[in-house]
Amino acid sequence: MKTHEIRERFTQHFVNSGHEVVPSASLILDDPNLLFVNAGMVPFKPYFLGQQTPPFSQGLATSIQKCVRTLDIEEVGITTRHNTFFQMAGNFSFGQYFKEGAISNAWNLLTKDVEDGGFGLDPERLWVTVYLDDDEAAEIWRDKIGVPEKRIQRLGMEDNYWSMGVPGPCGPCSEIYYDRGSEYGKDGGPIADDNRYMEIWNLVFMQNERGEGTGKGDFEIVGELPKKNIDTGLGIERVACLLQGVDNVYETDLLRPVIDVAEELTGATYGEKATEQDNIRFRVVADHSRTGMMLILDGVTPGNEGRGYILRRLLRRIIRSAKLLGAEGPTMERFMNTVMDTMTPSYPEIADNRERILRVAINEEKAFLKTLESGTKLFDEAVEDLRSTHRAKTQKVLSGDKAFELHDTYGFPIDLTLEMAQEAGLDVDMDGFNAAMGEQRRRAKADNQAKKHGHTDLSLYRDWVDNNPTVFTGYEELVSGANVIGLVKDGQKVNEVHEGDEVEVILDHSPLYAESGGQMADRGRISAGESLLEVNDVQKIGKKLWVHKASVTAGGLDLGMSVEASVDEKWRHGATQAHSATHLIHAALRQVLGPTAVQAGSLNRPGYLRFDFNYTEQLSQEQMEEIALITNQAIDSNMAVNTIETSLEEAKAMGAMALFGENYGNQVRVVEIGGPFSIELCGGTHVGSSAEIGPVSVLGESSVGSGARRIEAYSGMDAFRYYSKETALVEGVSRELKVQSEELPERISQLSERLKAAEKEIEGLRKAQLTARASEIIDSATEVNGIKTITLQLPDGTSGGDLRTVATDIRNRMKDTAAVIVLGAVDKGKFPFIAAATGKAVDEGVKAGDIVKRLGEYVNGRGGGKPDMAQGSGTAPEGAQRGFEAVKDLLQSR
Repeated sequence: MKTHEIRERFTQHFVNSGHEVVPSASLILDDPNLLFVNAGMVPFKPYFLGQQTPPFSQGLATSIQKCVRTLDIEEVGITTRHNTFFQMAGNFSFGQYFKEGAISNAWNLLTKDVEDGGFGLDPERLWVTVYLDDDEAAEIWRDKIGVPEKRIQRLGMEDNYWSMGVPGPCGPCSEIYYDRGSEYGKDGGPIADDNRYMEIWNLVFMQNERGEGTGKGDFEIVGELPKKNIDTGLGIERVACLLQGVDNVYETDLLRPVIDVAEELTGATYGEKATEQDNIRFRVVADHSRTGMMLILDGVTPGNEGRGYILRRLLRRIIRSAKLLGAEGPTMERFMNTVMDTMTPSYPEIADNRERILRVAINEEKAFLKTLESGTKLFDEAVEDLRSTHRAKTQKVLSGDKAFELHDTYGFPIDLTLEMAQEAGLDVDMDGFNAAMGEQRRRAKADNQAKKHGHTDLSLYRDWVDNNPTVFTGYEELVSGANVIGLVKDGQKVNEVHEGDEVEVILDHSPLYAESGGQMADRGRISAGESLLEVNDVQKIGKKLWVHKASVTAGGLDLGMSVEASVDEKWRHGATQAHSATHLIHAALRQVLGPTAVQAGSLNRPGYLRFDFNYTEQLSQEQMEEIALITNQAIDSNMAVNTIETSLEEAKAMGAMALFGENYGNQVRVVEIGGPFSIELCGGTHVGSSAEIGPVSVLGESSVGSGARRIEAYSGMDAFRYYSKETALVEGVSRELKVQSEELPERISQLSERLKAAEKEIEGLRKAQLTARASEIIDSATEVNGIKTITLQLPDGTSGGDLRTVATDIRNRMKDTAAVIVLGAVDKGKFPFIAAATGKAVDEGVKAGDIVKRLGEYVNGRGGGKPDMAQGSGTAPEGAQRGFEAVKDLLQSR
């Protein structure tokens, strides 16, 4: 049975029993605690935590959620049951059925005949586990389902008790296992061998509330939940493994084709005849190809931190594994095409994003193949330096700083460095590496903690979200009458606030736009009689509640008071101009670059916008000019701006574009500008027609990470002011150069060429002067232990390149004698220095590298090179003369 059919059978089984189908959420959710969705229940967390009321009419839901877990990437392929990407099928009950319903639903689907829509598993091969004291579940399995007592095993909290790891709902669980037979391990059930007995389904019975604590079992059960919930998770890949009769998840219809392609590209063989290390590499290629593809699909691009770093690490492990298997050229295109072919039946959106996915993956491969060569060279140099420095030691350790440099500068995952170190017979200072990584993570964590409401206890707002969601009136009016239904100060509900307080005000109606979709929140006021509050931010909670963050500048407010809420008209006007301009730039961008240029985020504030998009190449000046032209032509055409409330399916049929990582409800708002010119799902505020935007000045574009670009622009009066400033600048330069503005490019080019020629002439004269001093410098040589020795500090401003020129010239003139030339100079606050030795000096045991190291000790510098020429740089030129004397001492003592 193909994996796609397994998915369809699961969904249909639960639809038939009254569950509402919930589409998979993006792998990227706005949760500061998660890099990726890592469990099927994650999108349902607000309902389980009591922050929101489940919106499902029957209180039942089912989903097949995309999941990624990356905590143990280096373990991938070593075990044959785990993947970084997996599909978690689940059914959820919010206060409806409980243990018996969950158990019956699961058993029926697993054991029902294939002809009747089930999976057709042999019930005699199914085992179950329950929590130690969960007699109720054990009795249901035994008495209602008919599972023999001997195939029901009890396990403790580490295995069969579930919680989110924080105070909140928890409860015992029951897991279903399939006995794969004696060839996979020993008898005795899951307790004896979890390889032979493969876990396929976990049924969680949320019946308790837990308190503070750590770990899986170190917490107190503080009581029972008012409503008991069900959360289950069936591993699609594991069921596919069983129903397709293969040994492991890597040999199912989704991953085996990738291994087949890897065999073709590398010439290596997967399976019983291969080494275990090669088999692991094949599995890494298959697993990471699928995970990487799904991450790119959901908008992740390779980078050096966070999600981007995870993706980069996965892609580079694919490349490294393929090379170790024998691949000699690029492989990513074949791997990605293969995994997209296998996954498209379940995820049709892959077809529309195929070109973009390939572009991101192939460009990362090109970049890494280059850095792999240069990074390997750096690694080899570090190893050679380590061996020469610690020749007497038997235990050699690559420093943590050097390992982090490989990661930070060359993008090497640490496991790649560990592999290379192991091949070289070295260990790696992981404490030092982890310390450097920890500092980087602390910075990233600080950024996450800055997210608004990122770690707030949102249960404080639950009653309002459930019972008094805000009615947003800002599409139709800028001033609304409203009632104060909530006041929050210092994280606590209060009944009144007074002048000078910083508060959160919750109104039943509000015309102020709450920050979302890249558009910043409106500024405005809340007033009642003599009372006045300045609203400086509005945040949305649970997609339903507007929280107005305000300063009480006069009077005060009481709970229940009638007020007037008003939007700062100037702010709103500028914000709508910028937001509508963003839509036009997006449309223009896709006209110029094609459909692979997909939005990856935006920011709109009055007069300014930035637009991020997934694209792997720098835009040319001609492309930028065309984007600006199309955008302003659309404005000049005075296109109508229409908003349409419709179903999500109808919006997609209209061709409306959606954002990655956004979860849309069944009803959505479509913003249409100029008919087919721009159609997007958007809840923001917009102008009435495109001409109201005013001019748009595109400032430029830049990189914001591998595979991601950013365009910035001004709109409206800010664009006019920008153009005015640029015009004044051009006029000023024209007057200064005494040419017309249209002649400026040619005139500036002429001046630039003249300047370059003058600089080149000056550089030549300076080098000639330095060379002319060669005879004088040679005359200053003294003899030290049979070696003609020159130590000299040249005039300030002499660069390291100049030092090399002079030293090489002098060495050539003194080639018939044993001579050493040591030169240094102060240049831009630093002290470059060089040592050169003639061939006869080298024959007598002189090494320029040793001389550079000795001088470096006195000028706070370091350097290296070959025996006849070595260079370095320091930061303490005041130590130069003592360093020169030390060099002479070194030559004297050889």
